[in-house]
Amino acid sequence: MLAINDLSLRIAGRLLLDHANLSLPAGTKAGLVGRNGTGKTTLFRAITGDLASESGTVELPKGLRIGQVAQEAPGTEESLIEIVLKADKERLALMHEAETATDAHRIAEIQIRLADIDAHSAESRAATILAGLGFDDAAQKRPASSFSGGWRMRVALASVLFAQPDLLLLDEPTNYLDLEGTLWLENYVAKYPHTVLLISHDRDLLNNAVSSIVHLDAQKLTWWRGNYDSFERQLEESQVLQEKSRVKQEAQRKHLQSFVDRFRAKASKARQAQSRIKALERMKPIASVTHDTVRPFSFPEPAKVVASPIVAMNNVSVGYTAGKPILKNLTLRIDADDRIALLGANGNGKSTFAKLLAGRLTQEAGSITLAPGLKVSIFAQHQLDDLRPEENAYEHVRRLMPDSPESKARAKVAQFGLSTEKMNTKAKELSGGEKARLLMGLAAFDGPNLFILDEPTNHLDIDSREQLIVALNDFPGAVILVSHDRHLLEATADRLWLVKDGTVAPYDGDMDDYRQLVTGSSADRREKREADKNSKADKRREAAQRRAANEPLAKEIKATEALIERLRKRVGLIETELNDPALYERDAAKATKLAKERAELASSIDGHEERWLELSAKYEEAVAV
Repeated sequence: MLAINDLSLRIAGRLLLDHANLSLPAGTKAGLVGRNGTGKTTLFRAITGDLASESGTVELPKGLRIGQVAQEAPGTEESLIEIVLKADKERLALMHEAETATDAHRIAEIQIRLADIDAHSAESRAATILAGLGFDDAAQKRPASSFSGGWRMRVALASVLFAQPDLLLLDEPTNYLDLEGTLWLENYVAKYPHTVLLISHDRDLLNNAVSSIVHLDAQKLTWWRGNYDSFERQLEESQVLQEKSRVKQEAQRKHLQSFVDRFRAKASKARQAQSRIKALERMKPIASVTHDTVRPFSFPEPAKVVASPIVAMNNVSVGYTAGKPILKNLTLRIDADDRIALLGANGNGKSTFAKLLAGRLTQEAGSITLAPGLKVSIFAQHQLDDLRPEENAYEHVRRLMPDSPESKARAKVAQFGLSTEKMNTKAKELSGGEKARLLMGLAAFDGPNLFILDEPTNHLDIDSREQLIVALNDFPGAVILVSHDRHLLEATADRLWLVKDGTVAPYDGDMDDYRQLVTGSSADRREKREADKNSKADKRREAAQRRAANEPLAKEIKATEALIERLRKRVGLIETELNDPALYERDAAKATKLAKERAELASSIDGHEERWLELSAKYEEAVAV
């Protein structure tokens, strides 16, 4: 299907791929991963023919249809459903021809082909895709021009999915999706009938939607079977073996070189020395494993500790127009150490709720009680545009620390995870991930008690996302998260709140339950969960009864454990005395007596440990479910 042979790509003088090779059979679903800036998007451009290679070839079957999301989102007056339907150019051409064709034979061919491509269900399929990406029936009939850029990008994604190309190229498709859209896309890609090559830093998407990973690293492409977790494990094992081989080879090289150095000039050994020189020349050096370090995130601790609850809402309503609340009947409590993820489709009010918490919106009704001295900060992706493009990171921080020495301001920038070079780079020249680091650091600059993050992972690669998880888990204040990255939510959030139907309420379930809810099979899962709950309760009762019946056995096990512990302590005291060299000069008889006691105790411990194992096995068998 896709064959990349000896491909080299260079952008602005920088070599991104160096004689790389890759072969993807038809029907493969692969994730393309690698650090930001390694050339993943550039490779896509080479595949589509938009970028000429320095050397090598990209081979695709003749007539293969390639699809990727358009860089410019549609903004016409056409309805969304019309835009998506037009994406299938073959269907559109056949339908137009069917209206004017007069030859009976050709009309029959057209109708047969329309049936083959399932044209009669096109509108239904287009509507299903749009609905999965967050557009209800009313929205699908609205003109594209009435939507914001992010929503239009969803329409562009819907169009390419509807066209069902033979090779689907997706470059960070979740960047303009919410969690619900991401879960839907994950399910769609997993069932897609053709070949998919997907660039993403979303671990769950790479675990659930693809069956292989293409790793772009050190200007080469390597194919790995399995999902992302499998790839990560295999890569680590491969690197361990590579390092062991390198060390072994280095020892061999040193041995051969030592022989050559000693005997090269000796006539009787000259032939053997020459043989070893040739062996050294044939020995291809094994590169040492290099690990690119990812700078950590660091969020300052709150300057002042505040008591819980830090936020208490009672029957609150909030919106943008008087008398038309977006959210109402909010009765909620946030504590000082809460980790809360907000779930719910875009447009349901997650951002409205975040602005309410941040003090950027005032409630229309109800009361909000804030802890005295509460400091709230918010990070949102759209704020990236608020950075001063001509100022560097140091100058941004300097504005907040006008009286501090330069070294202290630069140390603060370093805590954002920006290198010395990057802190002197103008904001407009920073990458998306670097801008996100700068903005996050500025948002948390004063040490908030409540830190709200709205889609913080856009533009961050997988390793940077892991560092963000570490930082959020280390942060001692409260955190409110809105994200399409399920791995981030599962690794950081303790509570889930669902924003839906004009209100916010705790969600009784986990992320797997929510995924089933979004993908449409939640009822069966709830029934199964209830059945499992009842079954587990019965099993716990039975296990408790068995434990009670075997209490004497459990007591004997504990008594044996205590005895073994006392004997070990005695052995430890004896060994402390025996380790004193002066004992043997001062009292040799005592040393002999202690050594004999230690041996007896060791034998006794062995016997009691065997008894303990026997009793434990008997107990486990008796209480096993």
